[in-house]
Amino acid sequence: MPDNLRRAALHATAAAASFACMGALVKMAVQQGGSEVLIVFVRNVVGVLALLPWVLRHGRRALHTRRFGGHLWRSLFGLLGMYSLFYALAHLPLAEALLLNYASPLFIPFIAWLVLSERPPALMIPAALLGLAGVALVVKPASLGFSFASWVGAASGVFAACAMVSLRHISDTEPAQRVVFYFSAIGVLVSALPLWWFAALPSPTLLLWMVATGLAATNGQLQLTRAYSFAPAARVGAMGYSAVVFAGLIGWLAWSETPDGYSLLGAMLVIGTCVLAGWQRAPQRPPISPEDAAS
Repeated sequence: MPDNLRRAALHATAAAASFACMGALVKMAVQQGGSEVLIVFVRNVVGVLALLPWVLRHGRRALHTRRFGGHLWRSLFGLLGMYSLFYALAHLPLAEALLLNYASPLFIPFIAWLVLSERPPALMIPAALLGLAGVALVVKPASLGFSFASWVGAASGVFAACAMVSLRHISDTEPAQRVVFYFSAIGVLVSALPLWWFAALPSPTLLLWMVATGLAATNGQLQLTRAYSFAPAARVGAMGYSAVVFAGLIGWLAWSETPDGYSLLGAMLVIGTCVLAGWQRAPQRPPISPEDAAS
């Protein structure tokens, strides 16, 4: 219905703006001397604290699960995606890093086919290959200017896809809040390990930048969840790609970042085929977004 679509568009746009701001805050925190390792840890701590009221309200039964192994796999893939995304955000133009992460729907059909034996629609295979060609134009082969950070950014999309497939495997019994809490809690424990070697105590200003990163990501996920309550997943997913536009504007204003012709063509191929991938799937309950899966 028009009213529902309008409200969905408002929430999806707010979510996209929040995720673009999250990316900019990561970039600014790194420029202020913060390491990606420390930013990932603080991001996970903020996620745990944000869900503590829900845990306290519902008690131990809120966290009771018989599928901890599924949570563990989802969390580890998500954590790898988060490290990769934050590294890419620190070393690539803002819009390019987010776009590579948003390419995760291109990998999901193949991973789900391999892991869950879910054969994708026939149209999806050539469409996904076309989208991957778009990723290649953004990453660029060695002859056009190889960038290690670009490949790490592309890996963030692969890890996000693995996390979402893992989520699909447990989502029939596990509510979203429990999944996100276990993801953040496991993330805190795992991401605390490398702090001894790769991170120093942040200044108060830097800590504020990192906390703001976590708050922006949390707000983005809340807005995205509201958007999915007003419209089918495929339509909301298409709206979410406005995050790349917001990121491009922020990158241009803050760092004078401008994409080249290869990146623009690649972006059109990636977004077009990812939207097509979303429309090929039946409407479903609100899924975890690429940002939440890998941030």
